[in-house]
Amino acid sequence: MNTQPWQDLRDELDLWAEAGRTATLWWRDDDTVKPGPLLERLAQTASGAPVSLAVIAALADPSLTAFLDKHPGFSVIQHGYAHRSHAGPGEKKSEFPESRDAKEMLADLTTGRERLTAIFGTRFRPALAPPWNRIADSLPAQLEDIGLSGLSTYRRSDRPAGPRCWIDTHCDIIAWRGSRGFVGDGEALALITDHLHARRIGAALEEPTGIMTHHIVHDDACWTFLHALAALVAAHPAVRWVDPFSDLAPK
Repeated sequence: MNTQPWQDLRDELDLWAEAGRTATLWWRDDDTVKPGPLLERLAQTASGAPVSLAVIAALADPSLTAFLDKHPGFSVIQHGYAHRSHAGPGEKKSEFPESRDAKEMLADLTTGRERLTAIFGTRFRPALAPPWNRIADSLPAQLEDIGLSGLSTYRRSDRPAGPRCWIDTHCDIIAWRGSRGFVGDGEALALITDHLHARRIGAALEEPTGIMTHHIVHDDACWTFLHALAALVAAHPAVRWVDPFSDLAPK
C-alpha cells in the first residue's frame, strides 16, 4: 500500500488542528433497497459513524426499519424514485433529465418522499440524491415545494437555485468508467485531501467533505480503504463524521 496519500491526509488534518478547526466528513451510500450481509458489513466498517443511506424510494423494503433500529447512526435519504433512466437521445443516464416533463418528475419525487416517510418516519431525512447524480437545472428550485429540503449531487460547482440544504459528495470510491472496482488509495485520498484543503483556505463552499460508496458492489479493496479511513477519522482529533441532513424534519 502506498502510504504517502494517507500521510498527505494526516498532514492536511494537522493543519486544521493548528488552525483550531475541526474538519467534517459525511458518508453517503447509494442504491440501498433492503438489508443483508453487505449492509451489515457497511455498518461494521462505519464503526458508529453516521451514514446516509440513499434508498431507492419505489423499491424500499420495509424490513430496512429493523436494520435502522440496530444502527442508530444510519439514516435514509431519497435516491430518486425507481432509479430508471428517462434520458432522451443524446442525454446521459438520468431519472430527471432536462427533456422529461417537470410535472411528471415532481409527481414521482412526491410519491417517493411520501413512501419513505411512511416507512421510515423520523429516520428519513427529506433530501434527494438523484440517481447518477444528475438532475435538470430547473428542478432543484422546486424541491422544497414538494417537501424535499435537501439535495446531494457529486462535485457540482455550477449549482442552480436549489433547496436550503444542498450538500454534495466529493469522493466516489468506485471506478465506474474503468474496472468498476476501487479507484485506489491515491485517487480517493487526493479527492478528500484536496477538498479539505480548498475548504481550509476558503476556496470551496463550506460543506462537509462527502464520501460516496455503493456497498452492494464493493470489492475487497473498497472495504479495506473504508476500514482504514474510519480508523484514521477515529484517531485524529481534528476530524469527525457528521449527518449533514440531521436538522431536516420530515414533512
